[in-house]
Amino acid sequence: MEVILKQDIEKLGHRGDIVKVADGYGRNYLLPKKLALEATAANKAVIEQMKAAAVRRSAKEKEEAAQLVTQLDAVSLVFERKVGDHDHLFGSVTSSDIAQQLEAKGFQIDRRKVHLDEPLKQTGEFHIPVKLHREVTAHVKVVVKAEEQEVAAE
Repeated sequence: MEVILKQDIEKLGHRGDIVKVADGYGRNYLLPKKLALEATAANKAVIEQMKAAAVRRSAKEKEEAAQLVTQLDAVSLVFERKVGDHDHLFGSVTSSDIAQQLEAKGFQIDRRKVHLDEPLKQTGEFHIPVKLHREVTAHVKVVVKAEEQEVAAE
């Protein structure tokens, strides 16, 4: 079955691509979830117009993302967490934490765009990739420090 993708689908294709998929995958998943259209002559004509609009929109988004990269490269986020032996954190720093702190600094970044392979569980300095556009990735400096512990006077 040939379908026209309405959204980017990982490991399948990008928006507007005409791809060949298994009949069951197309009928039972892509079409009901409105992720794709059946590839008919009429739909192909509509998609050509959508592709032209998408190219213009993508160029604009890429330009905005490139401007945002220069701002994000200068950003440094500092997290203070409780630590145990060998600088191992109690808890962790997740992509959600990073997105919240970026939002506090005035950047509207979705947590799914922050690419952490696994949450940060060690103290130190890390450079975390933030995928702003299909072709544009920024790197944010994240510093995880030990929380200052107050010594109780006895």
